[in-house]
Amino acid sequence: MSVIKFAMVAFRGLQLLFVALVLAHIGFGWSYSVWWDLLPLFLAYVVVTVGHRWGGAPDSPRRVVEPVEVVPPVTGRWSALNSPADRTPSHGIHAHGQTYAIDVIAEPEPGARPGFRWVWPVVMKPQDFPAFGVPVLAVADAMVVRAHDRQRDHLSRNSLPGLLYLMLVEGSVREIAGVSRILGNHLILDLGNGTYAALAHLRRGSLTVREGDRVRAGQVVARCGNSGNSSEPHLHFQLMDGPDPDAARGVPFRWRGVGVPRNQEVFEVADPAVSPPG
Repeated sequence: MSVIKFAMVAFRGLQLLFVALVLAHIGFGWSYSVWWDLLPLFLAYVVVTVGHRWGGAPDSPRRVVEPVEVVPPVTGRWSALNSPADRTPSHGIHAHGQTYAIDVIAEPEPGARPGFRWVWPVVMKPQDFPAFGVPVLAVADAMVVRAHDRQRDHLSRNSLPGLLYLMLVEGSVREIAGVSRILGNHLILDLGNGTYAALAHLRRGSLTVREGDRVRAGQVVARCGNSGNSSEPHLHFQLMDGPDPDAARGVPFRWRGVGVPRNQEVFEVADPAVSPPG
């Protein structure tokens, strides 16, 4: 077992211990300070941080990796969130191979996507968002090494109460349950030369490929959904140096013709199936 994998297993074990201590403290009325119950939670984040720093973090000067160029996984008009162009690790932690991960949200035209709500509606149907059901493309000629699409597409969490629920309750439960529950329905593609691509939060039942299939760059492999640890329908994309997100380190990427969009940057990708006027 690699250091990173061990760190992730210990991370989840310590989180479970924290939950067990809190429940036991309440149930048995133990007299010690509740702050001691937080010790396993503190240790969990120390373990996962140290584990991913062992031998040099993915974005440290000791581990210089050139960006891998791939084609964009979507077409049309989109905007970027949690971009590695603004910071690394882009999602705040190196865990799950997501050092250079990026989230993209469909913006077919200004105002087409429902905005953040402070209170009401607390949740919305995934069908209310333009990203839901949009085709997701293979980013290179590759082999499918993981294909999961049985998790439901849940309601949005794009209100303040919904976001707090996602961050404080649902996100923690999914973290303990494992990386598959975080990514939701997802594909992992072997691009060759030790590079793997992950496409996450896909729509249930939308995968057009299975494990062991070979795909071509630009081929439709799934549709965008709202499964896993997701606040609204969007696509999560990342490159890694292994097929298991719990044991992999992130790899930087560049999208052909786009580069790496910054946070809030709107970008457009032409549909290769549509011939330009000539």
